[in-house]
Amino acid sequence: MSSKPLSGIRVLDLTRLLPGPMCTLHLADLGAEVIKIEDTGAGDYARTLGMPPGRTAPVFLAINRNKRGMRLDLKQTEGVEAFLDLARTAHVVVEGFRPGVVDRLGVGYEAVKAVNPAIVYCAISGYGQTGPYRHLAGHDLNYCSYAGVAEQNGERGGDPVISNFQLADILGGAVVPAMGILAALFDAQRTGRGRHVDASMTEGVLAHNVQALSAHVTKGRVAERGNDLLSGREGCYNVYRTKDGRHMAVGSLESKFWKDVCDVVNRPDLLHCHWETGGDPQIAIDALRGIFATKTQAEWVKAFEGRDCCVCPIQTFDELLDDPQHAARGMFVRSPHPTEGDVLQMAPPVKLSDFTFEVERPAPAPGEHTEELLRALGYDDARIATLSRQRVI
Repeated sequence: MSSKPLSGIRVLDLTRLLPGPMCTLHLADLGAEVIKIEDTGAGDYARTLGMPPGRTAPVFLAINRNKRGMRLDLKQTEGVEAFLDLARTAHVVVEGFRPGVVDRLGVGYEAVKAVNPAIVYCAISGYGQTGPYRHLAGHDLNYCSYAGVAEQNGERGGDPVISNFQLADILGGAVVPAMGILAALFDAQRTGRGRHVDASMTEGVLAHNVQALSAHVTKGRVAERGNDLLSGREGCYNVYRTKDGRHMAVGSLESKFWKDVCDVVNRPDLLHCHWETGGDPQIAIDALRGIFATKTQAEWVKAFEGRDCCVCPIQTFDELLDDPQHAARGMFVRSPHPTEGDVLQMAPPVKLSDFTFEVERPAPAPGEHTEELLRALGYDDARIATLSRQRVI
């Protein structure tokens, strides 16, 4: 049997929607015991987002697998007591409320640290726990805007465009917090002292916006939208429409790759238009727009077959399901769910030696494991019945 890297680590997950649950998904997939704690009302409303009554949203199923589910009313004293009892047994707490909310509820970092000094307590928020924006509402688009990324996305002379990939939610709200949690957890295992991890989704994007930083440092300003090396200025790094309305991606940043492109399209005169030679990139862009429009995407894929020059088709998500690379890496998995049938999901993006990923648990029903978890804490039937009657659980 493969060993789980995070086996024995217990995580209490108070988050909902996309960022926090995606963060704890990574921990769960690596073997941590993640307990998803929802309120006794609507709970995580990602469960039913855009779905008819009685159905569970695919995104909820995908990012809450391998977790156990619990319901607690943290607005009642008994709910707070139960949470702190759980926290005594935990290694990590993750929350995604606005700054100050968990403290008012009585389950903030100081309250948890008082019962468990080794706890790693991660707070995921839009702008961080400090600063003048800390209490502002926001979503991915707002965070990307304050990180200087939304302004850069789009075509030259056009308006900013909205990506269908939630960059701040995923990078700033899932990957970066997971990094902070694992670093603090490693230290806590050595020292016995936990830490508070303050993860700002805006800063998670801003800290990785290095191309803009480089341009500002070297030139004193960031390039106009769509007019930088990696944003559409160059013919060798661009997107071209094909005859059938599909697109090809040309990423031939190195001159050796660009030489191959010019050879395939039979335009050696475009060699000098590469950024390394200082030629006019617009000449290449205009020429390639016309050239790629003469054949279908499939025909261009065939034309570039055997040429390792960073040219590929822009695929739809549906096409990815049959892509041989993703198949070889096992990136798509199907797992049974008691109410939703055979569920298509994506595997973790990191492969570790001596570890085989599995979907061991489907996403939990609301409060599915509440009684089981409370009994493990020593709560007897009478106490559990009282909590249920009082709607604490």
